[in-house]
Amino acid sequence: MERYLYLLLDLASVAFPLLASFEPRIRFRTRWSGLFTGIAVMMLVFIPWDVAFTHAGVWGFNPRYLIGIDILGLPLEEWLFFVCIPYACLFLYEVMRYASPRDPLETIARPLSIGLILLLFITGLLHLDRLYTSITFLATAAFLAYHVFVARSPWLGRFYLGYAISLIPFILVNGILTGWLLPEPVVWYNDAENLGIRINTIPIEDSMYMLLMLLIVTTFHERGSKPKEVGRK
Repeated sequence: MERYLYLLLDLASVAFPLLASFEPRIRFRTRWSGLFTGIAVMMLVFIPWDVAFTHAGVWGFNPRYLIGIDILGLPLEEWLFFVCIPYACLFLYEVMRYASPRDPLETIARPLSIGLILLLFITGLLHLDRLYTSITFLATAAFLAYHVFVARSPWLGRFYLGYAISLIPFILVNGILTGWLLPEPVVWYNDAENLGIRINTIPIEDSMYMLLMLLIVTTFHERGSKPKEVGRK
């Protein structure tokens, strides 16, 4: 059964959010258009990135925990990861928006973003020899800068809150993928290509990788959202 572990983690992550998408108050299914557009755009970026990093040995996958179906050199489970995890996280984002229609971080979103941009940009430049660190941090800094200085996205505070909530299941699921409670990791990392700093078993870069992934999806999800459907009726 261990060869189904990664697949089961994908399916377990999305099972409840998918079933709850038809709940009549949140009505998450009515936002599928923007959500799946965002997932598609994100995958156009992240799949080639994943393929390149796998080929370069930045990370890889343990066949012990895979069903053995590969597409473009990536396990089927990895493709499903890029659908199931954003779906589950954006569902949490909408539940949070329903529970608190007002953005509690609105006033600090811009300074928080600028501080994060500077930190990521400087760290990325200082570690250009580490592929995972430099590319992830610089790409995240650049896309955040677009939202702060060009798009001036008004929902960044709400995004940060949703991201913080999503870190809880992220640490659980990604912790298992990186070897927590397992004899071997499902996904292994070459520490020569990252900072070597781990949250339990998770490379610190994964947290920014997830932030960028969710920020891309949320960008299109927000464009497809209808304000009149938000919050309590």
